[in-house]
Amino acid sequence: MMIRFFILLIAVLMTNNVLHAQNDASGAIVGKLIDKEMDGEPLPFANVLIKGSSKGATTDMEGLYSLNNLEPGIYEVVFSFVGYETLEVPNVQVTAGKVTEVNTELGSSAASLDEVVISTVSRRDSEVALLLEQKSAVDIKESIGAQQLARIGVSDVATATTKISGVTTSEASGDLFVRGLGDRYLYTTMNGLPIPSDDVERKNIDLGLFSTSIIQNVSISKTYSAENSADQASGTIDITSRALAGISEFAIGIRSGINTNAIEQFDNFKVSPNQYDVNFGFYDQTVSTENAIKEQGWDPTTSSFPVNRRYALTAGTKFGDNLRLLFTGLQSTSFEYNEGIFREFRNNNLYDYFSDVEIFKKVDNTTGLLDLEYNLNHNHRIKATSLFVNKLTDEVYESGRNAEGVVFEETSPAENLNQFIRDQNIKQTRLWINQLHGFHDFSEKNELEWAVGYNRVNADEPNRIRNEVNIDGEDFVQLGRMGGFQQRKSSQKIDDSEINAFLKDRFTFLKDEDLNKNIFIESGGNFRNKQRDFVSRFFGVTERNYNTVNPSSIDNLSEAFLPENFDNLRFRSLSPDEYQASLQSYGGFANFNFGTGKWNFNLGARYQKDELEVDFEVNNYPSTLPQFANKSYDNIYPSVNLRYSPNENSNIRLAASKTITLPEFKEIAPFEYVSQTGQITRGNPDLEASRNLNLDLKYEFFPSAGQLISLTGFYKKIDDPINRVQDRGAAGVFSYFNAGEEANVYGIELETKLEVIENDNPAGFDFEVGFNASRMWHEQDLKDVYRGEAFIRTFQYNNKTEIGLQGASDWIFNGSLNFSTESHNPFRASIVGNYASEKIFALGAPEVQTQTEVFYNDEIIEKGFVTLDVIMSQDFGAHWGLQFRGQNLLNPEIERIQNIRPSSTGVENTQTVRSYTRGAVLSLGINYTF
Repeated sequence: MMIRFFILLIAVLMTNNVLHAQNDASGAIVGKLIDKEMDGEPLPFANVLIKGSSKGATTDMEGLYSLNNLEPGIYEVVFSFVGYETLEVPNVQVTAGKVTEVNTELGSSAASLDEVVISTVSRRDSEVALLLEQKSAVDIKESIGAQQLARIGVSDVATATTKISGVTTSEASGDLFVRGLGDRYLYTTMNGLPIPSDDVERKNIDLGLFSTSIIQNVSISKTYSAENSADQASGTIDITSRALAGISEFAIGIRSGINTNAIEQFDNFKVSPNQYDVNFGFYDQTVSTENAIKEQGWDPTTSSFPVNRRYALTAGTKFGDNLRLLFTGLQSTSFEYNEGIFREFRNNNLYDYFSDVEIFKKVDNTTGLLDLEYNLNHNHRIKATSLFVNKLTDEVYESGRNAEGVVFEETSPAENLNQFIRDQNIKQTRLWINQLHGFHDFSEKNELEWAVGYNRVNADEPNRIRNEVNIDGEDFVQLGRMGGFQQRKSSQKIDDSEINAFLKDRFTFLKDEDLNKNIFIESGGNFRNKQRDFVSRFFGVTERNYNTVNPSSIDNLSEAFLPENFDNLRFRSLSPDEYQASLQSYGGFANFNFGTGKWNFNLGARYQKDELEVDFEVNNYPSTLPQFANKSYDNIYPSVNLRYSPNENSNIRLAASKTITLPEFKEIAPFEYVSQTGQITRGNPDLEASRNLNLDLKYEFFPSAGQLISLTGFYKKIDDPINRVQDRGAAGVFSYFNAGEEANVYGIELETKLEVIENDNPAGFDFEVGFNASRMWHEQDLKDVYRGEAFIRTFQYNNKTEIGLQGASDWIFNGSLNFSTESHNPFRASIVGNYASEKIFALGAPEVQTQTEVFYNDEIIEKGFVTLDVIMSQDFGAHWGLQFRGQNLLNPEIERIQNIRPSSTGVENTQTVRSYTRGAVLSLGINYTF
């Protein structure tokens, strides 16, 4: 039925389109006009005309202008102002689907054409065009383009998003937070189509994988619009991929650097034995995990040169008048080392403790983007995009080498033994995104856009090696004996495939820029089908008779597993853990926009049906319970976006919407994933979606071009919020629950972007200051669960019936200082700082349901910290560029804490349960553009 619905929708829209005459695809000319007589101030109310036509515009208060809907060709642009010399700029080329920037100045004397700066870039790459788009946008949307990112030296999308107000990243979790709400509440797309995560533990892709060399811009829509999926609460992030700008491109870049923590381990940076099967950043397993018990070693090796490096290449050209091709690729290797502590408490008593946790991490990343664009004619354009990412992560975890480690009940105090744990893992994620887009102008009033996509993700842990042994600090080593799989090798394979599509048609009834009238209706549909196959296998070794196989050292555990020792060892295996999951989501939407004068009203509604099915067969789950979870959500999601513009310099915006937050596959499937520290995360088949009410009120003021001051107030009501919770009755076990009936989030957001010094003199310099801050108040109730009148469980503990939202920070601050020169060899420098206050890592839980104020585990808090980056770049002529990066320079301690009240004293105190530093990263890069 869904397929028939989608085909019918296409047929109706196509029938509507062919009734209209065809017109040419358009380009645009935009720019900024400066008053030469006023020391570089913007020149408002000047005339900008296309010579020989009636097409023209008037500059606004910031000197900005825009000439839209221009047919491709060569134009002469005329700038004039009363009392000033008229300037005529010839040979301005307009390209279909592109924007040409013409920035110049007027004065009482004639300007030289050498002072006119003309550049043709993709429409979504231009900083000026993005600013104009933000001012006129229907919803609350902020974008940052590759042009600006290059100017301030930002190299990846994750860092780019932190330039947007209310956005921060967590060093501890790696998650992106928008208005204090993290991964679960975001929705990520590329060119309007959903893209999968590279990490099955997260809903959204790691934006750090996207180099700014493969994007045009990244935007965050902080309010919901009916054309987007309703599976979001804090925003939709859309990445617009690179396309060829101009006729040809060819550039290469090399960067090398160090992690200050990792370089201290230069002669002893550990990697797993899996590295013997790695070539050029790709892992190819030569021995099956089962056979690797005997045929592969168990001890780590070392990396010969733990220095970060990165290589990049961009090449593109135009074939004839219609075909454009662009390829951009990069390969990088990075190293990270951290050292810290780990503690685990159960029922306010210490269970596990290690004071010397070490993690060695090596990451190889290979990325390639291919973009192909073909103009069928001036009315129709086809665009194909393919993105491939191979991310290979090798981690070696060790704890207890100092012979002080403790694992609860592994040995008795009388034995005078402590515990040592080593966990070696290699994770390979292969992500392949393929998209085909069509853009069609059937008339001046009717535009159609469609897209289809096919995504594949293979996220594998093909050979994870774990050893748990007992040691005395001298020469005695004993294999762990309290579990059947303390010496093991395991594999985990995840295969995701997804088909998605959208169709969007806009019919414009009236558009008059002079009268500020814009009336249109937009309709379309979306489809998404995602499938997952998951399988995990455990293979282990135990002693037939206790304490008969003793390695000589913790650095030579392999000798315990030699073939001749298997007379005293027993091979063991578990039946596979498996689950198959599917998500099918489809919807249709309609938006009506009525803009007249100072007002713009946009009303939308979306019908969306989401069907989640998870079938599982896993160990450690009761066979008497259903081995599946099927969930269906069928709703209409409305949106309202209002904009009032008192003058050309300001906007007042109001937005309201309803959305949903769907649970992820891994949050439902009850497979138990064991972390390096031994903590377990498992899904909950009873988990349900959250429903969200979103309200925003925003004031924007644009003092001049490139400057912005805004203040936003927002409110979110989340029904049945999803939380990561410490499960009852087990230390170190985390699961996902709808722990409260309702969560409420209030917040204010301030953003400023000021040009303190703006100088067009080649001998001068520019200085910009950017700052944004968010303050949030949030709380949720902790509920009691009943089945009928029978009490099942409670989420209340330690006399707490309310608590903050998991993952939300009260305060977020982002700031940047940007310095640049205007010479022919420009120098640029940026200092970027960030602070996010503490957030709840995991909610607590009661141990005894009838005595929750005495027997409980308190929530775990991730403490706030400050990060600081410095980036400097220098151009040398038209081809060479040099860049220095200093990232995470303060190298703050990442710390999680928990309040503990031992029953022996009854006195509450705060304990650190995890801490480490990630090291500062210093790098130097060189680029050459042909």
